[in-house]
Amino acid sequence: MTCRARLTALSGFLLAALVAGEAAAHPHVFVNAKAEIVFAPDGSVQAIRHHWSFDEAYSAYITQGLDKNGDGKLSSDELADLAKINVESLPDVEFFTAAKLNGRKQEFGTPGEQVMSFDNKVLTLVFTLPLKTPAKARSFGIEIGDPTYFVAFDIVDAPDAVVTKGAPHGCVVRVNRPPKLDDATQKRLAEADITATPDVGGLEVTTRALVACP
Repeated sequence: MTCRARLTALSGFLLAALVAGEAAAHPHVFVNAKAEIVFAPDGSVQAIRHHWSFDEAYSAYITQGLDKNGDGKLSSDELADLAKINVESLPDVEFFTAAKLNGRKQEFGTPGEQVMSFDNKVLTLVFTLPLKTPAKARSFGIEIGDPTYFVAFDIVDAPDAVVTKGAPHGCVVRVNRPPKLDDATQKRLAEADITATPDVGGLEVTTRALVACP
């Protein structure tokens, strides 16, 4: 997908970047992410439940005018339409997620259970991304991030960064984060034109996680 198409698919992300004065920089939006691999009772992998917390600039801009009752707080009901719009745009960017089950690339179904919350100036989106065809797995690998680096995903450095729910006994999770970009590379990306896709060839900007089961 071209950068211009990405701007259309993620118009809210773009507007936030422009308001924050980052129009000439890559990435435009920053996300702290967690993921939960959801298993069905029969031991099959059913879905990925994403938790994405956006940077304060995006959070502040995109929530303007949403406090309908004027109580100074944003409820999940007030954020429901925003959550829906964000999730509906994600198929255009392949959900920023790739998955392989037993080595085979997986397709996703229609996302569900999307909800947004706003706390300590940070907007968080939680949604469930189901596998189109759930199946039992000896290995289930996921990759989270934006290969074009328009959106920078940072999988949190915490024990609950990537976890399982309802997994068969003995399943373990391993997380492989990309190395931090050096100063020269960050400077080059920051100076890239917003309408052009930056050259990120050879750079690791996505996080991989593998669930291995006996």
